[in-house]
Amino acid sequence: MRTARNIAIILLLALAAAFAPNGGNVVEAILAAISLSFLTAISWMLYVLSREKQLTIATLTDGQRAIFLGGFGVLALCAASAEQLFRSGGGTVLWIAMLVGAVLAIYRVWVDANTYS
Repeated sequence: MRTARNIAIILLLALAAAFAPNGGNVVEAILAAISLSFLTAISWMLYVLSREKQLTIATLTDGQRAIFLGGFGVLALCAASAEQLFRSGGGTVLWIAMLVGAVLAIYRVWVDANTYS
């Protein structure tokens, strides 16, 4: 029952966007708000992470810190360039490769920093 209600809500919103005057503008505004909310959440998460793990980040070597922060820079680049890169198949593949590479780099540095050797 709950799933049917959720589907009905989505269908009503889609009908309003499709047939209302200036519906496309409303959809663009909603997508922009969702994107900004997503970027704000990522920024807040990074701020909280950096405050909670200051000692761990400070003990990274220069190379590890460069890879770690570079990974977050690539994630920001992915967020900023998604619209442009999704216009072509090669751009989509590049975007996915950048995203996966950044996540793996961040994960690898974090695992290395939190394991005893």
